[in-house]
Amino acid sequence: MQTHILGYPRIGSKRELKKACEQYWSGKIVLEELLTVGRNICNQNWNLQKEAGIDLIPCNDFSYYDQILDMSLIVGAIPTRYHEVALKRNNSELDLYFAMARGYQKDGLDITAMEMTKWFDTNYHYIVPEFYKNQQFKLTSSKIFNEFAGAKQAGINAKPVIIGLVSYLLLGKEKEEGLDKLDLAQNILPVYVEILSKLQEQGAEWIQFDEPFLSLDITEKAKETYITVYSELRKQFPTLKFIVATYFDGLKDNLSLAVSLPVNVLHVDLARNPEQLEDVINSIPENLSLSLGLVDGRNIWKNDFEKSLAFINKTVEKLGSERVFIAPSCSLLHSPCDLDFETNLNPEIKNWLAFAKQKVKEVVNLKELASGTENQDIINDFEENKKAVSSRKTSSLIHNNIVKQRAEAVTEEDSQRKNSFQIRREEQQKALQLPLFPTTTIGSFPQTTEVRSWRAKFKKGELTAEQYDALLKEETQRTIRWQEEIGIDVLVHGEFERNDMVEYFGEQLEGFVFTKNGWVQSYGSRCVKPPIIFGDVSRPAPMTVYWSQYAQSQTNQWVKGMLTGPVTILQWSFVRNDQPRSETCKQIALAIRDEVVDLEKAGIRIIQIDEPAIREGLPLRKTEWQNYLKWAVEAFRISASGVENATQIHTHMCYSEFNDIIKNIADMDADVITIECSRSQMELLNAFADFKYPNEIGPGVYDIHSPRVPSKEEMIELLKKAQDVIPAHQLWVNPDCGLKTRHWEETEKALIAMVAAAKEAAVEYSI
Repeated sequence: MQTHILGYPRIGSKRELKKACEQYWSGKIVLEELLTVGRNICNQNWNLQKEAGIDLIPCNDFSYYDQILDMSLIVGAIPTRYHEVALKRNNSELDLYFAMARGYQKDGLDITAMEMTKWFDTNYHYIVPEFYKNQQFKLTSSKIFNEFAGAKQAGINAKPVIIGLVSYLLLGKEKEEGLDKLDLAQNILPVYVEILSKLQEQGAEWIQFDEPFLSLDITEKAKETYITVYSELRKQFPTLKFIVATYFDGLKDNLSLAVSLPVNVLHVDLARNPEQLEDVINSIPENLSLSLGLVDGRNIWKNDFEKSLAFINKTVEKLGSERVFIAPSCSLLHSPCDLDFETNLNPEIKNWLAFAKQKVKEVVNLKELASGTENQDIINDFEENKKAVSSRKTSSLIHNNIVKQRAEAVTEEDSQRKNSFQIRREEQQKALQLPLFPTTTIGSFPQTTEVRSWRAKFKKGELTAEQYDALLKEETQRTIRWQEEIGIDVLVHGEFERNDMVEYFGEQLEGFVFTKNGWVQSYGSRCVKPPIIFGDVSRPAPMTVYWSQYAQSQTNQWVKGMLTGPVTILQWSFVRNDQPRSETCKQIALAIRDEVVDLEKAGIRIIQIDEPAIREGLPLRKTEWQNYLKWAVEAFRISASGVENATQIHTHMCYSEFNDIIKNIADMDADVITIECSRSQMELLNAFADFKYPNEIGPGVYDIHSPRVPSKEEMIELLKKAQDVIPAHQLWVNPDCGLKTRHWEETEKALIAMVAAAKEAAVEYSI
């Protein structure tokens, strides 16, 4: 029996990589200093796993921005618009790489970033590969070989992790009509062969191919491509040991395909789909070993050793211990680094948790326990594990009967606005008096180093509550004045009092607990600290009314109340796994509903309930979509339906493909929806146009995930594209997303241009 890890967090236990990348981008450190930080993180991760006793330790799971972008660079899938960046004398390979991720606006060049979208049903974002007809690929980067050599230097013959060829193609986007990206498999296959050849020359024995699409609905052509690709790789490399890793769902109808591939080990996710084990062990051929993904890589609860050992014993009985591997369900990228840093957590709750470092130990302990260990420390760990699992089931911290009864009493009427959108729209137009192409932003404004320092000082007791409040009011007032000056129609207060769009609310809700260092990567250098939902959820007091009311008192224009929706709070938290997610979501929806009603009572007439994670929450298999969408849409409607017709409800979604769920988005019945559209050049609007989406919509005209500042003319062109498919009277003008991570200088330039673009478009339309 062997152990292995599919991937380890790469941000560093204290977010060293985030800080180094941002210092490099701002010119505060040089390239070699950034590379040193990267090498140190790799070495720390390898040594941690080596000391824990992991048998197969991964490499190439580290990335300076995104593992799919890494693969695009390695195979030379570099869009031609970036070639000039590479030619600039002082630019390194990493500068080209960051230009692809973030855009490039210097040296006389103005180049947009590549598209970014969600990694399956997680809150991680990857950079979408771009594919063209007859595209040629070539080995362009040595990153994977350098990391393998680094691991070897550290005394580890590591297992390189590579996104599988078929999944890589399926993750990409065809940029020309008439192209089927799977037709590029034969063009890219020689590069994969070259990669494996070089790794084999370096001494690699194991290769892990991540093929998450084997857990999705795929076409017959994709299935044929899998067989062709792996047959060729096996033919070329008869002695290399291949692991094909599937995760995020079960193999289901792809089981016969997966077990037929000429590989050595098949990895299955038993945290997400434990029911598949029976079918897998009954289908697996004698020449194939099985990796059991038992330790949940996407949540923070301790593994239930007794339950996992039952799975292991059942598999060993069928296959023999030599054909069984123990692993987390997926890469630990989605877990915080180390629970040991959490010194302030409630001890009872902390005893229920395991972060990445602890999950590594759990994997090793499971192997030892299944092998009949006599090690007393591991036996003691087993006893402690049983006690922790048992105490969580019976703890008085978890259950609140009042909350449960309220959720059970919800009726259909609770999820209905008083009248249809057409009636509401007339009342809102009369009450709000907004112009054609009204401008707004998505909520947050730049959180400068100064603003963040106030929060840190307040938490440390270096600022009193009164001093902190005064500073935030000054910043809020300044932001309100500036928005008035440049002519934005619907203002926001800037959210300077908030840390994170989910954490801020979770801190004020019952049933949540927070970590100090539980960071996970969202994209690039952006890290989030997901709350932990451990019990029943309720709202003991108003959460946002104070700041919304203050901001509204500073202006005669409308100020939006800003809330995070129930599905997004659920999706972007570590969620209790002892009841259905739908039940937890309903509890959150009722808490947000209370806040919406209180905002309306306080005079706030436009309220935004952000739901960027609705699409992300979709199950990976279409057969399971409707059940999820039913409760997710209901949760949003519960949160939004307690107000009068004249109160305008907005929602926001970003980086999503909407085609398949456009009816469900319409069913949410938000008066206005704002969406990310700029990187896709308004392509995402086609779904709304084809559906004849009836409500109002704000397609983003400014990509805030890049430091690049778009011109007024560029935004006008995007607005023209939007008018080609959506009637002008339905359109709003706004950025793609919140501006929290941007700097004021670029924000001011971009928003001034945005307002000018909207005004010019309105004039042109009226002529």
